[in-house]
Amino acid sequence: MADTPNAVPWARRHTADILRHWRIPSAVIETANLIVSELATNAVRHSANNEPQSTGYPSLADVSTFTLGLQLTGTGLLVQVADRDPRPPVRREVGLEATGGRGLFLVSEMANRWGYYYPTTATGKVVWAELLLHGSRRSDPGRTVQAKERGQPTEPTGPISDPLLIGRVLVGLREL
Repeated sequence: MADTPNAVPWARRHTADILRHWRIPSAVIETANLIVSELATNAVRHSANNEPQSTGYPSLADVSTFTLGLQLTGTGLLVQVADRDPRPPVRREVGLEATGGRGLFLVSEMANRWGYYYPTTATGKVVWAELLLHGSRRSDPGRTVQAKERGQPTEPTGPISDPLLIGRVLVGLREL
């Protein structure tokens, strides 16, 4: 997909269509859409030249692409977003009243596990998240997994102290 602002809603629509076709439970589709939204937004906002893109549409000469992949695994769904930016994803600490910057926090809270790796056949990185199809048990809550050649997995910083934060973010997303 072209990394323009309209790519994020199209990625969500594509995800919902595919997962409905695969007869995935609606709760998993909702969670997958949230994760796709956050990962695709990061791919659009953070260009390879280390500058965030504006909220307007770039000229055609400046358009890059990102790739969305959905894959069923034995007990889960793997969501992958590949972009051309080699910088690793960074989970930021933001204030309670901030209106943005919680994307990777949401991904880490909603996914069974998530991480990133550098593909051998392309530039950039692939950020992935795994969702369980049945049940809600998480194998290791909030664990970030990096490719083995990048070293040991890293642990995100401590939990957010506001238990209503995810609810407020979900309400905000529904209003989009």
